[in-house]
Formats: sequence, structure tokens, C-alpha cells
Amino acid sequence: MKLDTVIFDMDGLLVDSEPLWGMAMYEVMDTLGVNLTPELASQTTGLRTREVVSYWHDYFKWDSKSTEEVTVEIVENVTNRILAEGEAMEGLHYILDYFDKKRFKIGLASSSPNSLIQAVIKHLDIADYFGAVASAEFEPYGKPHPAVYLSCAATLGSSPLNCIAFEDSVTGMTAAKAARMKTVVVPEFHNRKNPRYALADLQLDSLLEFNDQQLAKLGGL
Repeated sequence: MKLDTVIFDMDGLLVDSEPLWGMAMYEVMDTLGVNLTPELASQTTGLRTREVVSYWHDYFKWDSKSTEEVTVEIVENVTNRILAEGEAMEGLHYILDYFDKKRFKIGLASSSPNSLIQAVIKHLDIADYFGAVASAEFEPYGKPHPAVYLSCAATLGSSPLNCIAFEDSVTGMTAAKAARMKTVVVPEFHNRKNPRYALADLQLDSLLEFNDQQLAKLGGL
């Protein structure tokens, strides 16, 4: 099988949004009287927003607002933060240009709601790179289930076996591997030594490290 397709996660990989998600979560949870620490918040990285809210509702059991209301508030909060101060991750344009020049089909598969995905790719001015954009919002299951990756590949007209997936989280990596895609992880600095990343085909410290040599390691050259 020839590798001819690349699919990217978004949050924490293309846009430096994880800290902004954290601030949005803490701010909204504070209105509920919930003290969500960074250590606790890390347990739900990579899940869909409504799954995160449901998880913490079961944990803290607040009754002042519905999980739907809280989900909407968090998404609105983080969208505003990203539009105001969201920055591209190191190597964003490099990696998109790299695969564009290789004539790879390029997709995006994110756990974020579609409204946020569209806001981010417009904010970063990268919409023209993507032949398909898939949100797990529309899937019966979110990551670590492979559904969003499989949907993105299908929209691109690609077999999962022809795809490379780029991820930053263990949850996302698991989803991509379950879809039978070659998987590259670029974890956050504090999480690079997590032994679970051994499941990936390749681990990098930055998108800038990916080149023809790395592509060859994946069997793409």
C-alpha cells in the first residue's frame, strides 16, 4: 500500500489551544463551584467536549446547570479565546506545505465541535489545505474510537492503510492506530516520556522534525 494521505488532529497539534481549553474549563467549572485542577483535567485530554463535561458531572455531581448548557459555555469560551490569542503550533505551515508539495491528500480529524474547527482553520488561514474536515461531534463514538479518522479517510477517498495520522494525545493516537493508520505523535513537552506513546510508529518533539527520512521510516518513500 502506498502512503498518499495525511490526516491531522487539531488541538495541541496544529493550534496551541490546550492551555486555552484549560482556562475555559476552569472558568466555566468555577461558576459551578467545581475546583478542576490541571492534574484532573489531564485525564480527559482528547475526548469530545460533551464527554468531558459528562465525565466531570459524574465526578463532581453539580446540579446548577445541565451538561448541555455547560458544554455550550465551554465551547463558546474557548472559541473566543482562540480567536483572540490562539497561535499556530511550531511547524504548522511547514508540515502542511511539505505534504501539499508531495501531493498528499490532506484531512483534519478532531474531537472538537465543527463550529470550533471552522473557527480555528479560518483564524490560522489554513482552510485551503484540507480536502476533508471531520468532527467527532457527528460520530456515534469519539476518540479513542477510530470513527472520526475513518470518516475523514472515506471523505478523502482513501484507504486507512494509505494514511498517516498526526496526533499529540494518547487518546488520539489510540484512535488512529485503531483505524490502522501509520501514526506520528508530537506530545506536549511534559508528556513526552509517557510509555504509552510506544504504540506510535514515530514520535517527534516538533512538526519541524518530519522530513523525507521520517516519511521513509513509515514506508512512504
